Amino acid sequence: MTNADPSDSGPMAAGEVRRSNQPQNEYRASGEGHYGYGSDAYGYGEQDGSPHRSLRDYLLILRERMWYVIVVFLVVCSGSLVYTFSRTKLYTASATIEILRRDAVVMKVAEVRDSELRGPEDLNTQVKLLESYAIVEKVAERLVGDDAKAFMAPYDKGGSGDPISPREIIGNFRLVTPIRQTRVLVVSYTHPNPVVAAKVANLFVDEFMTYNARQRMSESMKAVEDLKNRADTQSKKVQELGINLQAYKERNNMVSLDQRKDIVTEKLKALNSFLTQSSSRMKEAEVRWRQVQEAQRDGTPLADLTFIAANALISNLSQQVAAQKISIAQLQQRYRAKHPKMLEAVHSLSQTEAELARALGTAASNVLSEYETNRRAYEQTRDDLAAQETEALKLDRMLLEYKSSQNELEVNEQLLASIVARMRETAMSANIETQNARRLDRALPPGNHSYPRYLTNIAAGVFGGLGFGLAFAFFVAFIDDRVKSAFDIEAVVGLPLIAIVPQIRRLEAIEKSQVALSNADPQAAEAFLSLHSNLRLKDESKNAKVILVTSTTPSEGKSFVSSNLALTFAAHGERTIIIDCDLRKPNVHRSFGVPNLKGVIDFCVGGADLDSLILKNHQPNFDILPTGGRAKNPTQVLNSPEFGRLFAELRKRYDRVVVDTPPLAAVSDAMVLLPLVDGSVFTIMFNHVRRKAAQFCARRLTQTNVPCFGAVLNALNVSASGYYYAQYYDKSYKDYFVAADDGSGSGKHS
Repeated sequence: MTNADPSDSGPMAAGEVRRSNQPQNEYRASGEGHYGYGSDAYGYGEQDGSPHRSLRDYLLILRERMWYVIVVFLVVCSGSLVYTFSRTKLYTASATIEILRRDAVVMKVAEVRDSELRGPEDLNTQVKLLESYAIVEKVAERLVGDDAKAFMAPYDKGGSGDPISPREIIGNFRLVTPIRQTRVLVVSYTHPNPVVAAKVANLFVDEFMTYNARQRMSESMKAVEDLKNRADTQSKKVQELGINLQAYKERNNMVSLDQRKDIVTEKLKALNSFLTQSSSRMKEAEVRWRQVQEAQRDGTPLADLTFIAANALISNLSQQVAAQKISIAQLQQRYRAKHPKMLEAVHSLSQTEAELARALGTAASNVLSEYETNRRAYEQTRDDLAAQETEALKLDRMLLEYKSSQNELEVNEQLLASIVARMRETAMSANIETQNARRLDRALPPGNHSYPRYLTNIAAGVFGGLGFGLAFAFFVAFIDDRVKSAFDIEAVVGLPLIAIVPQIRRLEAIEKSQVALSNADPQAAEAFLSLHSNLRLKDESKNAKVILVTSTTPSEGKSFVSSNLALTFAAHGERTIIIDCDLRKPNVHRSFGVPNLKGVIDFCVGGADLDSLILKNHQPNFDILPTGGRAKNPTQVLNSPEFGRLFAELRKRYDRVVVDTPPLAAVSDAMVLLPLVDGSVFTIMFNHVRRKAAQFCARRLTQTNVPCFGAVLNALNVSASGYYYAQYYDKSYKDYFVAADDGSGSGKHS
């Protein structure tokens, strides 16, 4: 009954978890890890371990949505053609003018309005002036009579709607274009009437030149009037300053100001000299008086002082005293003290000494008197000098104020003269007409229309339609987030692509579930053979006994994939059983057309014998274990010990156990089963499930320790395979597929 793999080490206990020691990203690596469906095979190269879109992928996106591009292209091109050939023909007439660098110099007088061009900003100013509505107004005023009728004829609405003014039309269709690296401007006007277009273009040039001349003259006359008012004001100010200056001179007696200044200066010089002399004399007298005081204080004879001894009286008396003392000394040798001659000589000496003392006192008094006199003279001179200096400073201040008033008067007189001169120059230059521009070419009626531009519009329609078509196609591709390419599976979902199963249209459900054996669709059968081969490339998937098959959402073909995968294992001689673990909506029994009376629920809940539940030998080496109905509490059944024991028993009996489970996004039953299996296969229906939903469910699978062997892309539309998988479903490959046996014996199953 069992064909156990000799390499199996023995049965596992119930509920035992088989875990992989290899990291999950090994299955996403390039080469062998992609089981033959590497990202490079689909045009998705890998750099730094992450797939990315190549140019070929974008071309495939365009091929898939080529009708979008074609429809948008045709709509845009048709619109461009309709617009081009339905438009009224317009004619553009152009006149050229040269903007002069500066006005012609008739008088060497500075202009009131500076019109000299100094850079691009000045030239652009002239361009904006030409484009201004002031010029538009003047041109509109020039259009009268027949010219106005011809101008408005193409825009006449026949009395319907609001009337359009010529100003609005002129402002919309005039164009001023500066020629690069020149001072030449091209003035163009567009109108349905070529004669009117030329006339309006010439009117723009005429009005521009007239406007500049008029503005220059207006500003000059305004400047003259302003200068005249300023000259009158300045004249009154000069007159007032002159009167104030004269009154100041009379008030301060400054008629002969310079002579008065000279007298004060001479007095200052004389007083400075006299003060120096008085100071010297006072110091000398002070020294003599101090010597007299010191002699009197010390008891020193005053006659010892040189300036005292130099006195003739004191000198004579001193000599007399000395002579009398000598005479007395001689008489003392001959006479006694009472002798009359002695008495007479002593009396004469006393009188002479008394006279000398009086003379010395008088000399001391004279020294004091001389000192006092010199001191008073010095102080008086000093006071006079200070007074004279005060008067000199006062005179300087008065002179400074006078000079300031005089300078202000002179400045205002000069300003008045310049204003009057400028007024006369401006008045003369205002009457001289000059131009800052000159006409080069007059506008002539054009022979060919300028609008619409057939080639330009057609080219714009072609390239615009192509561009909008491409943009619309990529926009549709951007908002279409359904999984359809290998890039979506490997880069977004994050699983290696291990098989691609084409869409089967003409078979019933039972025939589809056994297409791997019946070979009713050779491409589908070959796809499951490829899936079987890819699972044998890795040891983990090759040795996996229990393989879980799930999907993101219902109706993605997980039961179809699990059924045919199990049949493929059985066809290769492996004892295989498929177990339906979708206890909510079982589908395996429908796929094989067998009853669903007894099954997994009976074993786990009712304790039924496993041999009585298994539908044996439905195909060679192939058994089926249905659910036995629907469970009221499927999660409780899946978590029961009996369910784990069921898997342990199946491991002993079979080489391969394929488990069909509910979708991951709907319920968590598949996550409950993961600890009991050796690996999982993720089914994704082509152009059915959204990328984020598939990515979320795939991440739930890969975050466990149970390896996910990869994704199977199911129900690939053969018409779309040319866009995404041409290398696997090219029409030239059909001769290599084994056709179904039609009874003639020509077909064989390999």
